[in-house]
Amino acid sequence: MYGPIAAGIAIPFLGTSLGAAGVFFMKKDFSDHVQKALTGFASGVMTAASIWSLLIPALDDSKSLGKLSFLPAVIGFWIGILFLLMIDKLTPHLHRFADSPEGPKSHLKDNTLMLLAVTIHNIPEGMAVGAVYAGMLYGDKNIGFSAAMALSIGIAIQNFPEGAIISMPLYASNNSRNKSFLYGVLSGAVEPAGAVLVLLFSSFLIGLMPYLLSFAAGAMLYVVVEELIPEMSQGEHSNIGVLSFAVGFSLMMILDVALG
Repeated sequence: MYGPIAAGIAIPFLGTSLGAAGVFFMKKDFSDHVQKALTGFASGVMTAASIWSLLIPALDDSKSLGKLSFLPAVIGFWIGILFLLMIDKLTPHLHRFADSPEGPKSHLKDNTLMLLAVTIHNIPEGMAVGAVYAGMLYGDKNIGFSAAMALSIGIAIQNFPEGAIISMPLYASNNSRNKSFLYGVLSGAVEPAGAVLVLLFSSFLIGLMPYLLSFAAGAMLYVVVEELIPEMSQGEHSNIGVLSFAVGFSLMMILDVALG
């Protein structure tokens, strides 16, 4: 049992690392259109994963509450939103295309601030993977291995271009492929760390699984709305981001339903 769980946790991190390795093969950064497409795709995957892999199982786990079955999902969802809001306010970071950093004032370089922004983005993804595998580990009837693996694969797919989006701008500024690759990999390391952390405490939280699943969903959707959608809408109006969102959403929905 633990072997498949370890593999499932590692898959999203592998996606980020392979994407970051693009710095060794690509000569320049992505165009604005490509960046919008990749960001829109990531938004769609995360949104669909939040619904099918997290919120729906959370609601199903609470059916015994009858008409109040929505309550754990709503409470967990809002805790996830507020948790990411707190991290957003307490961590200095810089979003792509932003004119100035957010969070507390610091003397960190822009590259470091961008890395912190991506790290914040990756925290809820790791927690989501950990929450789903915790549910599977402790016998949640609404979460099977195939469904958990679908989430891992979906996040890995959207992490692949994300890793390249991180490493390529860093290479353009520091002219070091090795260092840019390392930073790209490190940005994804928080995902397995977050997943393992959730799993370590899951035995104490098994009775709160609906809250845990919806917490991860709220955290992921906070990232989508606060960071990814604004990024895919930057600059001249284009439908590329929206269409890519639809592709990512459809793909994650297909993975979850087909494998779940």
